[in-house]
Amino acid sequence: MANIKSQIKRNRQNEKRRLRNRVYRGRARTYIKKAHSAMEIGEFELAQETTLMAISALDRAADRGVIHKNNAARRKSRLLKRLNSLEKQPE
Repeated sequence: MANIKSQIKRNRQNEKRRLRNRVYRGRARTYIKKAHSAMEIGEFELAQETTLMAISALDRAADRGVIHKNNAARRKSRLLKRLNSLEKQPE
C-alpha cells in the first residue's frame, strides 16, 4: 500500500481509468467473438454485419487510448482477412 500522498491519488486515478477502459475493451472483445462465431456457422450476411460492429468498437477503443492503434489495425486486418476467405468459399 502506498504511503505517499501523490501515489495514493495516482492509484485512485488508475482504478477509475481501469474501470472506464474495461467497458471499451470488453465491448470490442464481445463483437469480435460474435463475428468469429458468425463466420464459423457460415452466415456471410451476419458475419459481415458483426465484423463492421467489431471494427467500430476497435476504432473507438483505439481512439480513446484503451488499446494501441496498431493493435486495433492488426485485429481489424485479421477479421477482414477471415471474412474475405469466407466470401470466396464455394457453398
